[in-house]
Amino acid sequence: MNFRRALMVSFLFLFLGGLMAEPNAEVRETADRLAGSVYIGPSMHTLRELTDGFGGRLSGSPAHNHAAEWAAAKFRSYGIQDVRLESFTMANGWTRGTAHGQMLSPMARTLHLESLGWSPSTPAGGVKGEVVVVEDVAPGILKAQTEKFKGKIVLLNLSKILAPGWVKVLPALEQSYPFFRNAGAVGLVFSDRDRNNVLNATSGYWGADLLPLPGAQIGMEDWQLIRRSLENGPVTVEFELQNVTPGPTEVQNVIAEIRGSQQPDEWILIGAHLDSWDYGTGAQDNGTGSVMVLEVARAIAALGQKPRRSIRFALWGGEEEGLLGSYAYTQAHLGELSKCVAVLNTDNGSGHPKGWKVESREDLKTAMQPISDSVLKDLGGGDLSLETTYDTDHGPFMLQGIPALDLWVDMKPYVEVHHKSSDTYDKVDPVDFKAGGAIVAATAWVIAQDPKPIAPHIDHAAVAQILKKAELDGLLTFVGQWKP
Repeated sequence: MNFRRALMVSFLFLFLGGLMAEPNAEVRETADRLAGSVYIGPSMHTLRELTDGFGGRLSGSPAHNHAAEWAAAKFRSYGIQDVRLESFTMANGWTRGTAHGQMLSPMARTLHLESLGWSPSTPAGGVKGEVVVVEDVAPGILKAQTEKFKGKIVLLNLSKILAPGWVKVLPALEQSYPFFRNAGAVGLVFSDRDRNNVLNATSGYWGADLLPLPGAQIGMEDWQLIRRSLENGPVTVEFELQNVTPGPTEVQNVIAEIRGSQQPDEWILIGAHLDSWDYGTGAQDNGTGSVMVLEVARAIAALGQKPRRSIRFALWGGEEEGLLGSYAYTQAHLGELSKCVAVLNTDNGSGHPKGWKVESREDLKTAMQPISDSVLKDLGGGDLSLETTYDTDHGPFMLQGIPALDLWVDMKPYVEVHHKSSDTYDKVDPVDFKAGGAIVAATAWVIAQDPKPIAPHIDHAAVAQILKKAELDGLLTFVGQWKP
């Protein structure tokens, strides 16, 4: 089916009987009750348990494993009987160890430096070399400079490299790492972008592959010092990293389900990722999203009224490494995805909610409008955005043509602490946090209760058009999550 035909099918679906009508009074009343339950519920206490109790939850780490068991126990404590851990295998586990670095010449200076995620350790004593700055990783440009990298430490100026957009540049960036190794470089360094030498945890690869060279990240002010010093001659630095790299590692997704009463074989999914980076305690990214999912499950289970459709709740692992847990789930459940009516995802922190992103689906936007106008507007989240993203766990479901909603909030509080040591419980605004959870609960209930699906599944060709328009097709093909 080509894109034009897919659009016609969607048009006929909407205007020949598939358009979701405004929810009836009973559905609206129950949605409001669920929203109120979330507002007065224990979400802040639950978030504190998660973030202060387990800290950073790097996928495959003991902290993540313990948090997954804790989350499963939470679902069971709400009276949900169908709770399970579904595992997938990540190519490599990784645990951060010690890191230190210093400039040796033209002056001695300690550097604010940490390991890149999924970097191997350095040899004992570290690596040392003159710095070579790289600002363009186009293969032809690098090949012309091959001889300059031997014995050197390559400092990648990410502000310049990623200026065209990370989606466009990531394939070339990832392909540069083995090139530098083969050219004889001894280490890689990423420049960070925030003031005060604050570091943003990151890794070099999409996926859980180990870097082919020891890789570190360095604070902005220290990087600027190196750049200025290079104006006057060579700069020599050294760094030592000691990390744990155990190889293939099993990671858990936490899945719970409330069985539907009238259309139990059809289901909606409400999800968020449980894993985080390890600098802070993963409060905004993504403790708040995980707790929203738990709170919605608690509120629905406490209703004493089963939904028409089944509702699944998912807390993913492996999101920070490239949506690995949610992608693995779609591949393991391909045979039943045709029964998935919608996916609701929350992973943008606890900023003031706006509504939902509908991922370029005009038909989904039209179908959501009655819900937004009659239910969500009064909760402060009645807007709808056509923006398309593939930066969190709605993405793998979107690739399957499933109607996907990603909670849309003010991102400012999130960006301020994203992947930083400051991503902690005290940064979360309780009112906005609870409002986001209330919007998720109300939306889920209305979609679950309507006899008709919110919108049709679209075919491969229609998804391809969305990806092409958003310039995501090349990246997703490169990382192996999309086949044109």
